[in-house]
Amino acid sequence: MSTTARASLEAIKTAAMASGGKRDYTPQQWNDKLDSVRVSKSNLNALVMNYLIIEGYQSAATKFAQEANITANVALDSIEDRMKIRAAIHAGDIQDAIERINDLDPELLDTNPVLHFSLLRLQLIELIRKSTSSGDIQPALSFATTHLASRAARNPDFLADLERTMALLCFPVDQLVPQLAELLDPALHRRVAADVNEAILEAQGVMREAKLRGLVRLWGWAENSLRQDKVDFPALDLRRIA
Repeated sequence: MSTTARASLEAIKTAAMASGGKRDYTPQQWNDKLDSVRVSKSNLNALVMNYLIIEGYQSAATKFAQEANITANVALDSIEDRMKIRAAIHAGDIQDAIERINDLDPELLDTNPVLHFSLLRLQLIELIRKSTSSGDIQPALSFATTHLASRAARNPDFLADLERTMALLCFPVDQLVPQLAELLDPALHRRVAADVNEAILEAQGVMREAKLRGLVRLWGWAENSLRQDKVDFPALDLRRIA
């Protein structure tokens, strides 16, 4: 797909240069140019299947595999396992997520200390969050001492992250500086969940990112290249597609 996109780009750039200067494309001309690029149905099916598997749409992947008569390169049942892990992390049930990860791949966290520390730190953050309502900080202190202190002592980056996390105990939630407030933002859970998902996929021999996301970046690169070559064209607006 990337080769096809690059070839199409080069064709457009060549036409623009031949015209002597800036070339303007109307929306219809641009669409006709795009339609002239032929992509095989098998490539499109593989692209869709790849996206469904990596993004975790198990039922859709199963149905699509049947309808398109294609075979997935990963056990579709494992998609549900990944999604349950992701849901647990998003919900703040980190212990459940860790147990599910260990059930799925007992060696994953042992061989990925950065990911393991990220999960344990999320678990500590959840304990600190509970302590703000209960007033009992002992569970958070005990967890940090038992599960995080020894790891932080061997890694300066871990130590800095642990110190910043423990600082949450020192200030009211409504008075946190942005650097601390971001630890309580759901976005942190989403980032860690994405890292876990990628690590599981890599362990299963599957690429970490859907090919479709790479194609979107390639499209952005192609558009920037065309602008630099003074080609005027209707830019892709992903907001209108979503």
